[in-house]
Amino acid sequence: MNNIIKSIEAAQLKSEIASFNVGDTVKVYAKVKEGNRERTQIFEGTVLKRQNGGAKETFTVRKSSNGIGVEKTWPVHSPSVEKIEVIRRGKVRRAKLTYLRDRVGKKAKVKEYIK
Repeated sequence: MNNIIKSIEAAQLKSEIASFNVGDTVKVYAKVKEGNRERTQIFEGTVLKRQNGGAKETFTVRKSSNGIGVEKTWPVHSPSVEKIEVIRRGKVRRAKLTYLRDRVGKKAKVKEYIK
């Protein structure tokens, strides 16, 4: 039974996914349906967390829009996510950056990771 579920989930996985981690600034190209039209909308922000694994893997991105914090969560392997583009790498020391929710302005920045 378990092998059947794994084979079904393996068929759902995307082949190409940009490698991104928590703290990275990313652009998420998401498909949006408005009536009978479909367009691509870009959501740019910092990755707060990545959860689970396999076909159920999700990630949360946070941005500040007009002084208000906006968070969105997407499945990594969702057909509504066209692509994920990494703009800059972040230097962080934890898996979930929930403390950024309380911060505004420059305090909400994550240091850039430089090799």
